Amino acid sequence: MKQILATITVAVTLVASSASAFDPAHLKTLKDTGDCINCDLSGANLEDAKLMGAKLEGADLKGAKLGSAYLVNAKLKDANLSGAKLIGAYLKGANLSGAYLKGAYLSGAYLGSAYLEGADLSGANLEDAKLMGADLKGAKLMGANLEGADLEGADLKDANLTEAELSGANLTGANLNYAIMEGVILCNTTMPDGSVIYSGC
Repeated sequence: MKQILATITVAVTLVASSASAFDPAHLKTLKDTGDCINCDLSGANLEDAKLMGAKLEGADLKGAKLGSAYLVNAKLKDANLSGAKLIGAYLKGANLSGAYLKGAYLSGAYLGSAYLEGADLSGANLEDAKLMGADLKGAKLMGANLEGADLEGADLKDANLTEAELSGANLTGANLNYAIMEGVILCNTTMPDGSVIYSGC
């Protein structure tokens, strides 16, 4: 009986570890070609990687380490980046429309002019992120931390910002038409018209 239990334990451990591990062949493809559409790169260490214009549509990058990665104009449409660490990453003009970024770490990341239409950023950490001119139409930002974020000129039409943290954020010229703002913290927040609000401080 003990032997059977031990075998089951080992099997479960192997399944659990393989479920969160990237495919080495896929990582090699990315390193060799700079592209990897629909690849399994979950948990991969890609810190400081130079992936300008990389084609990563539909890729599984959950839990991946992408700190300070250079992803200018990268194509990450519909990619899974849940829990990924993108601290200080440079994503100018990147296409993240429809991407799943729930709980991702994007503090200090540069996302100026990035495409995030319909992306799920609920619970993501975007503290001090640069999102100037970003397309966030219909994005899910429920409970996201946007403290100190720069959203000047960003398009947040139809975005869901329920209970998001926007203390010290800059929303100058941003489009908030039809955005859901229930329970949003706006403490020392610069609004689209340039006024500063102290709500929920």
